[in-house]
Amino acid sequence: MNLESVREDRKKWMTWKNIKPLRDAVDALQEYDAQVELSDTVKISGSFDEAQLYETAKLLMPWRKGPFAIGETFIDTEWKSNIKYNLLRKHFNLKDKRVADIGCNNGYYMFRMLEDEPKQLVGFDPSPVYKMQFDFINHFVKSDIVYELLGVEHVEFYEEKFDTIFCLGVLYHRSDPVMMLKQLFKGLDKKGEVILDTFYIDGEEEMALCPEGSYSKIPNIYFVPTIKALKNWCLRAGFDSFEVLETNITDANEQRKTEWIEGQSLEDFLDPEDSSKTVEGYPAPQRVYVRLIKDR
Repeated sequence: MNLESVREDRKKWMTWKNIKPLRDAVDALQEYDAQVELSDTVKISGSFDEAQLYETAKLLMPWRKGPFAIGETFIDTEWKSNIKYNLLRKHFNLKDKRVADIGCNNGYYMFRMLEDEPKQLVGFDPSPVYKMQFDFINHFVKSDIVYELLGVEHVEFYEEKFDTIFCLGVLYHRSDPVMMLKQLFKGLDKKGEVILDTFYIDGEEEMALCPEGSYSKIPNIYFVPTIKALKNWCLRAGFDSFEVLETNITDANEQRKTEWIEGQSLEDFLDPEDSSKTVEGYPAPQRVYVRLIKDR
């Protein structure tokens, strides 16, 4: 696959009529001397044109991952992504490693990863809106993070192999999960690792839920496996080891509707009479976090 031709084609996405106003607003930002704090809230402080910052941030909605604070503007994102990051933080060390974040959204996790001093940070996400959110934040952070308008299908063809790949909340969106896992495997360097997060269902059998139409009102959820089934997928994809790091249940503290998103959130996706079920009657979302090793 010729990635340069893909990149050239996707540059055109940034000229779409719904994206160009976002691009213009970010390009119009003044240059500032900013102080950056990479904590649970990515905080950017300085002497800013507060009205311009707020108006630009609002224009870039919806904000899914965060939170961020820029001057007096607090972007209270749908997800408190610090909860997931802090859950995983003790399980990795990125010092001097080449790191990729697949489905990186606006880059919240990558901004947090800067404190580890990785050798390289590359985000993959084919969303012009999220790219503009990243550019907005990085206008102040001024990091060397590379944001690619590419998807997981491009990782194996990337110019470099990675020591660590994060793939959080992507697998259940793929109609061929084993193929996606193979693509991640091929994107790793020798002795590389994948930190993976996906939905799972309880059960001792090696099986997966296949939603008929939607799962938690999300139409593109194809398979929700038991942990044993997920392990089998990963081993079939070529990984040499499968380690469960954490499991948790998504709750309304971690994901909820705020003024910074549009539409519905978790409270609308669950059965109002029984929060252990989705509105479709399936088991409510649970997440498993695993480490996959390519030991060759």
